[in-house]
Amino acid sequence: MLTKRAKYAIKTLLFLYENEEESPWSAKAIAVREQIPYKFLENILRELKQHKILRSERGAEGGYSFAQSPDLITVASIVRIVDGPIALIPCVSENFYEKCTECVSEETCKIRKLFAMLRAEMLPLLDKTIPQLSAL
Repeated sequence: MLTKRAKYAIKTLLFLYENEEESPWSAKAIAVREQIPYKFLENILRELKQHKILRSERGAEGGYSFAQSPDLITVASIVRIVDGPIALIPCVSENFYEKCTECVSEETCKIRKLFAMLRAEMLPLLDKTIPQLSAL
């Protein structure tokens, strides 16, 4: 399940993309316009800034804008930054792999095979960029 943090991060990036001509946007303005709790949003914005997705400018005219082209930012990358693994079980994660402690054989595990198929089907959709998502 998508966490609120990831959902709010994606909503924020969509908002900034769709209102880029009015950029930069203050955290307060984004929170009000997108109905995101302000303190919650501040933490998300800080994390996106640390990962060089966004940049911030100080002052009365300051706020947040893209640090890199939205064409390079995928939904999958945002989910990984904010939530960690995309895979629903750790043994099928490519970036955060962990062996299941109760598993006897990964090669014959039907649960692993099912969730590996799910991850494979899900990833192409999550590899959509912010502009592609905006166009949906």
